[in-house]
Amino acid sequence: MANGGLRYQYARLNIAEKLIAINVAVFIVVGLLTNLVLPSFEGWFVLPASLNQFLVQPWSLVTYGFLHSGIFHLLWNMYVLYFSGRILLNLFDSKRFINIYFLGIMLGGMFFLLTDVLFLQSNSVLLGASAGVMAVLIFVCTYNPNQEMRVVFFNVKLWQVGLFVVLVDLIQISNGGSNFGGRIAHLGGAFLGYMYARQLMQGRDIGAGFSKFLDGLAGLFKPSDKKAPMKTVYKNRETTKSKAKHDKDSRQRQIDMILDKISKSGYESLSKTEKDFLFKAGKED
Repeated sequence: MANGGLRYQYARLNIAEKLIAINVAVFIVVGLLTNLVLPSFEGWFVLPASLNQFLVQPWSLVTYGFLHSGIFHLLWNMYVLYFSGRILLNLFDSKRFINIYFLGIMLGGMFFLLTDVLFLQSNSVLLGASAGVMAVLIFVCTYNPNQEMRVVFFNVKLWQVGLFVVLVDLIQISNGGSNFGGRIAHLGGAFLGYMYARQLMQGRDIGAGFSKFLDGLAGLFKPSDKKAPMKTVYKNRETTKSKAKHDKDSRQRQIDMILDKISKSGYESLSKTEKDFLFKAGKED
């Protein structure tokens, strides 16, 4: 009964809230597995900066986005995702949200992998949903820049919020902060969100191909419809014929009633609906 209630509550959530629930659940499960059962478990799902190691676990380009280094890392990401997700979902549907979020995670991961080539950061790993969250946040800040939000005692516009968070990352990178690779990934997600919004404003959806890929992937797990026996097909045809005959008889009865009304009270006594019906029936005949 409890499981059924949880499934019902989960089904009622929007896509941003579902992702928040998944991230929280993964944080708890991975924490238990890593600390109590298999210490190396998390290592198979974080994104390594080493290109060679990445080739061994290519799935980590997506899975790293569901892992977090601590409770505050998780809570901050989920708070920003909830806030920016509500704005995005007021503008677009769940599919576009998924496109922006996961493309942001993947492009952020690719930016991080470049740190191995450009800055020799091979010993570091990436985890956290920040790149996807940044993609969603910067998307709404770019697409609807003049929308205002309340911050403590004053209002700020979304473009100001977006500019602030990007500047924070740029300053941290220039100062050589400890989370160098993570900041690079943030900028990758921000770049995806910005470009997605700009292209969409010009009528181009750069996530359309990704959306088709996901639809095709989902189709692989749907059970294929079995061919119905010939006997069933025959019955369906008979049912169709019977329905068509019923519709034809019903239509003829309605015509007869209208004609009878004309003979008794004249054409002008007909309602507009009856006149339209009679006109269409005459054209079809």
